Amino acid sequence: FKDTFVGKETRPYKRAVTSQKCVRAGGKHNDLDEVGKTSRHHTFFEMLGNFSFGDYFKEEAIAWAWGFLVDELKIDPKRLICTVHKGDKNLGIGLDKEAQELWKKQTGFGNERILALGSKENFWMMGDTGPMGPCSEIHYYSGTGDPKLPPADENHPDWEPWLEIWNLVFMQYERKVKGGELHDLPAPSIDTGAGLERIASVLQHVGSNYDTDLFSALIQKTASIAKIDYGQNSDNDTSIRVIADHARASAFLITDGVFPDKTNREYVLRRIFRRAVRHGKRLGIEKPFMHTVCEEVIASMKDAFPELQERKATIENVCLEEEKLFRRTIDRGLALLEDEFSNTNNNIISGKKVFKLYDTYGFPHDLTEVIAHERSFTIDRDGFKKELNEAKNRSRGAAQSTTNESDGLKSFANQHAKTHFEGHEKSLTTQAKVLGIFSNGKTMPQVNAGESASVVFDKTVFYGESGGQVGDTGSIKNASTNCTVLDTTKPNGATHVHSIKVDSGVIKTGDLFEMTIDKPRRRSIQANHSATHLLHYALKKRLGDHVAQKGSLVTSERLRFDFSHFSPMTSEEIRDVEHWVNSQSLTNAASNIEELSLADAKKKGAVAMFGEKYGEIVRVVQMGEKSLEFCGGTHVAHTGEIGLFKITSETGVAQGVRRIEAVTATEALAYVQNQEDVIQTTCETLRCNPSDMQAKLDKLLSSQKNLEKDIQKLKNKLATGGNNDVMRDLKDIAGIQVLATSLDVDDPKTLRDTGDKLRDKLKKGVVVLLGTSEDKAIVVALVDKSLTPKIHAGKIVSKVAGHLGGKGGGRPDMAQGGGPNKNLIPTAVQVALDAVS
Repeated sequence: FKDTFVGKETRPYKRAVTSQKCVRAGGKHNDLDEVGKTSRHHTFFEMLGNFSFGDYFKEEAIAWAWGFLVDELKIDPKRLICTVHKGDKNLGIGLDKEAQELWKKQTGFGNERILALGSKENFWMMGDTGPMGPCSEIHYYSGTGDPKLPPADENHPDWEPWLEIWNLVFMQYERKVKGGELHDLPAPSIDTGAGLERIASVLQHVGSNYDTDLFSALIQKTASIAKIDYGQNSDNDTSIRVIADHARASAFLITDGVFPDKTNREYVLRRIFRRAVRHGKRLGIEKPFMHTVCEEVIASMKDAFPELQERKATIENVCLEEEKLFRRTIDRGLALLEDEFSNTNNNIISGKKVFKLYDTYGFPHDLTEVIAHERSFTIDRDGFKKELNEAKNRSRGAAQSTTNESDGLKSFANQHAKTHFEGHEKSLTTQAKVLGIFSNGKTMPQVNAGESASVVFDKTVFYGESGGQVGDTGSIKNASTNCTVLDTTKPNGATHVHSIKVDSGVIKTGDLFEMTIDKPRRRSIQANHSATHLLHYALKKRLGDHVAQKGSLVTSERLRFDFSHFSPMTSEEIRDVEHWVNSQSLTNAASNIEELSLADAKKKGAVAMFGEKYGEIVRVVQMGEKSLEFCGGTHVAHTGEIGLFKITSETGVAQGVRRIEAVTATEALAYVQNQEDVIQTTCETLRCNPSDMQAKLDKLLSSQKNLEKDIQKLKNKLATGGNNDVMRDLKDIAGIQVLATSLDVDDPKTLRDTGDKLRDKLKKGVVVLLGTSEDKAIVVALVDKSLTPKIHAGKIVSKVAGHLGGKGGGRPDMAQGGGPNKNLIPTAVQVALDAVS
């Protein structure tokens, strides 16, 4: 509603009431570490609110809030107080006397129950700029016995039993620049917020949100899975509450199309989810369980949010796959942390190590911090932030210049009205007038032959890149000028901007041009775009209703389609999907494209794309047998124009997201012919027919495997000297057999295998072997497990590798490392012996 408050946007209504799903996972509003520990902190919660856009103001907002709490919810007014803004010299505003008097009139309270507090509590803003204003809060006494009125100091500890349950924001001002003065809004407005969980705790007379019926089923489910009783151990109770809260957040984020990943909202979900799994492991839950707790979320909340039930399979699959993935990596990550704990002298985990755990093993840095804290370690937060920022800067690369160019084009597009698009018509030519020309970062009256520019016309047949479909190319011309259209975009979503090169003549503002698109290219794009619709339906039909489009790219050469799914498709599934799409192409059914109201399109069952914004009138495309989707792109008139459809690859792009690449028509034929060429060349090399190729390859691979085994046997024999000569270096150190020696071995695996054999020969002892690999020395250490309480293989390797100018480490019973100083191998043997003694 931000733009509505400041007058940039108008709506057909002046009042609104909301029940809003909210997720907070850090920052100034919510410390993630506090979730589960306190009675009020949550990552997911529901915010109730009412809004006025220049309609009612303070008097009505105060009267209705009080009436709802006291008359409708029957909350005892003796347990309520109100606050108002006491003013702020820095903001240039004084005490909100109007609100103070309205509260007195409404409640009959005196000043002792209408407290004036500072801007920290009673001035609300969305950020440094934008709409803002003073606010009034309603607080409930959640303590026992008669209420004790708090002091007029929001930081005083006596405030603790008082619980804020409603915040009334009086949107009066706007700040246009950071630190600038406040300007009056064109129409004073209202924005209120009341947390459903807090209201529920008041009405159900419990001291904690977690004791309400919003959480009770989730807590009991988690306790049942962990096979423990809730309420018997404070640490266990905290973990159970964390899981209950995080399951709610996870279920709703996944329902809204967010899947775990490394950036933005996806990372919010991942860190919440993995924190819950970590608490599950702390409770002794060793098998995936979050999908089961999320099932309880669905059962508890599906009546209010039916979309939870609709996406039940998606929620369960995403949770199960993410937990499996994390459980595979958490053990490796924990091993790395254990190694760091063993080799760190200052009890601080380096920022590089924390970043590696995050980047390589998916450990959110706050989870690493929690684990480190349990072992009395801290993490180098600044070092982690530095590593993270450097990684971000590397990934941005040249993106900044692209962003600047994009911003310039968007500003240029905003100077013009929405372009009338005629490109859906059968005739792909039209006459259009030049409205504006943009070149070299500024608006130009004209451009000459040999120059390039971005041009806006009053209308166009050129499709502007959007919805995954690339922009059209072609030509524009008149009697004196010829131009090539290289691309078409819609920087602001409404105005088509044509990237052109002037081949001859001059293009000026006001000129009329005949537009003609590249028709063969458009036909190929249309075939690929229509194929994505059929592909989408085929995937749902074959894999299940959890499939949803997550992104697409449609060019004249190929199509790319990203979709939600949780495992690689089998060859049989791929064949079935291909077969269904091709069967629709063979029917040559007519495409049915119509414009409907948004409500009628939904009633008809058209599939909308998650995250897309739609107007009141939408374009609905029906392709083939049952594919029905919202779409503004261009399509074939009959499915037969798609021709042959062939999937060229199926890969994973993120957790729970798969990607299909495919080709159609002549590109599909070219792909098949290229595969035939590869088969033919391979058969010529193998000197066999295509039907015999697999048998010939199997025979060759079997022969190669046998040769590799023979080579490894010879290496092992050479490494041990073929006899007991290597045992001459065996030492007795304090009653422990220690074999530290160098071997003529250049392969770490061979060195490890040799070490295993020698350790077995010693029965109970320590083996340290050194060798060379390319330009560096390598070292492995193996310790009999009965000796690991006294001797740590990782520490031995760390010292030896350090002597060699490198580093290394590992488990107590096996470790490896190396360094560049090969010439120090003879003295490194003594370092190994000293490390044992």
